[in-house]
Amino acid sequence: MSSRPHPAVARVRLAVREFLDGEAASHLEGGEVCVAVSGGADSLALAEATAYAGRHRGLRVRALVVDHRLQAGSAEVAETAAKAALSLGADSAEVLTVEVSGSGGPEAAARRARYGALLSVDPALVLLGHTLDDQAETVLLGLGRGSGARSMAGMRALDPPWGRPLLAVPRSITQAACTALDVRPWQDPHNADPRFTRVRLRAEVLPLLEDVLSGGVAGALARTAAQLREDTEALDTLADELLARSRVPERADQLDVTTLAAAPAAVRRRTFRRWLTDNGVRDLSDGHLRAVDALVHSWHGQGGVWLPGKLEAKRAHGRLSLISPDHGFPGSTTRGD
Repeated sequence: MSSRPHPAVARVRLAVREFLDGEAASHLEGGEVCVAVSGGADSLALAEATAYAGRHRGLRVRALVVDHRLQAGSAEVAETAAKAALSLGADSAEVLTVEVSGSGGPEAAARRARYGALLSVDPALVLLGHTLDDQAETVLLGLGRGSGARSMAGMRALDPPWGRPLLAVPRSITQAACTALDVRPWQDPHNADPRFTRVRLRAEVLPLLEDVLSGGVAGALARTAAQLREDTEALDTLADELLARSRVPERADQLDVTTLAAAPAAVRRRTFRRWLTDNGVRDLSDGHLRAVDALVHSWHGQGGVWLPGKLEAKRAHGRLSLISPDHGFPGSTTRGD
């Protein structure tokens, strides 16, 4: 009888091995790696592959199961997932119970609670079971929001403390791997609830695109995300350099307009995003950034731009400054340069 693993199991194991041996290698502190396990096919296949890799690399594999307590019987589901992870080779498994609340809808609130719970164990690296299909859905969501290349660049394979080894592996492979491993994944009812946007993308939009465009859509979207991510990283590097050059020497919180004006608009707007977020501005939209950019490229003496947090970006004497109502603004008696 052949000792070779099923091709689907082998493919998942290969993806995890290459990830741990590659960019994630420097983040395996203390000889331990955590795996977020929901009980679904993606996370169970990931847990088995990570445990397999751990045995060959001397890594301790710790399974983390989050109980959102949003459905009846959730505690039992979480315990079953923890036991499944142990049966697949994890060295330990623990259930983290959370309270889901807050703004942004149930999906966003559950995500915040889940990630907060995973971070509470102070991990060096947590592996997540996001697949090629999840990446495709993320790209489509970003496209629908119309918030630019950054939101369409998808998820990073390594975004410490998060690791996503399966972004090039289709969901069909993780499902086949679970079948081969003789484990029965949990079918989350929320994953079939059409009230959730991502569910409709998965069940309606992507199958339609696959049909109309003759297949390969998920892979094409994932490749597009990778290309956009590379472009975004290059532009971010240029923006960091522009930010450093445009800071006023005696006032590091102010930017020189002349230096900014010589740069392409795409680089300027990334520079503004970094400058504003570094100074505590949150929830920036494309409209905010374009309005601040207009203070540079379409200057005609207009007033400042109000931003989230009751802050104002204002131009005077050839400089951009960020002020609050409680503080004075140098040169505020004039509207022009």
